[in-house]
Amino acid sequence: MEVYRSDPPTRRTTDRIKVGIADLAVGDRESRLSTSGLGSCVGIALHDADAGISGLAHAMLPAGEGKSDEAKYVDTALHALVAKMEGEGASRRRIRAKLAGGSTMFEFDSTNESVGERNVTAARQTLAVLDIPLDAEDVGGEHGRSLELDGETGDLHVRSASAGEHTL
Repeated sequence: MEVYRSDPPTRRTTDRIKVGIADLAVGDRESRLSTSGLGSCVGIALHDADAGISGLAHAMLPAGEGKSDEAKYVDTALHALVAKMEGEGASRRRIRAKLAGGSTMFEFDSTNESVGERNVTAARQTLAVLDIPLDAEDVGGEHGRSLELDGETGDLHVRSASAGEHTL
């Protein structure tokens, strides 16, 4: 299986694929896709259990239509990730999603939504447009997260220094 990358490059070490900030990757059943440093960014985990194909995106901002760095933006990252998964044999009708991140890391004097809240909203909306069910999420709060997606089971392991560890 080819590991799909965006810039900065995704690193694969044996069965572990590290996904950087503004990055995405696709893996198979033997893969464990991981990312860290999720504050206001969102991690979007996709899994097709029948095909054994998983994908993980670490997106920074909500909307990037027309921009060249597709993995940086929630909407374009999701479209690209689904296309790459379908290229490896996944079926959109079988793909399931899990979402984490979208924290409010800093206080600003504004009545507008934080970047984290806007990222979560963009992820939910784009998943709805793609008709991909959102099975679980761990979003919001004021803490960072690290994620690891198990390519065999589709389990998303979420770790946070302040909120502990759990599995979605």
